[in-house]
Amino acid sequence: MSRPPLPPFTLETAAQKVRAAEDGWNTRNPEKVALAYTEDCAWRNRGEFVTGRAGIIGLLQRKWTRELEYRLIKELWAHDGNRIAVRFAYEYHDDSGQWYRAYGNENWEFAPDGLMQCRLASINEHPIAAADRKFHWDINAPRPADHPGLSDFGF
Repeated sequence: MSRPPLPPFTLETAAQKVRAAEDGWNTRNPEKVALAYTEDCAWRNRGEFVTGRAGIIGLLQRKWTRELEYRLIKELWAHDGNRIAVRFAYEYHDDSGQWYRAYGNENWEFAPDGLMQCRLASINEHPIAAADRKFHWDINAPRPADHPGLSDFGF
């Protein structure tokens, strides 16, 4: 299986890879998202360390059971060869209705077939008021092309 665009990345193909990842994560479908990673992909996500698609699926199932109405924006930070650095922010609420915004950085490394083989994420979050939310688009659709990005919000 191949997952274009393939490394080595240009500015254009790295940005395409980042947007494809954002769109995939915004489906909140763990099985679909996991297909972007190698069978033995290593993840560090907050305090969890998982390896392989089954571990990725389990982590994402737990995540999206707790993080309701999840909406994510990713932005390319840097790229070189088969590596991409991304910054991101996402908003969600918990089952009590409390909204949160999380911010973070990810370092990605890709196999020659374009599947991610390593994902290292650092994330922090804080509660926000519902009125302070910035990410507004149909929950069942990708972020519209004309919706502001992270830099537009000053995040």
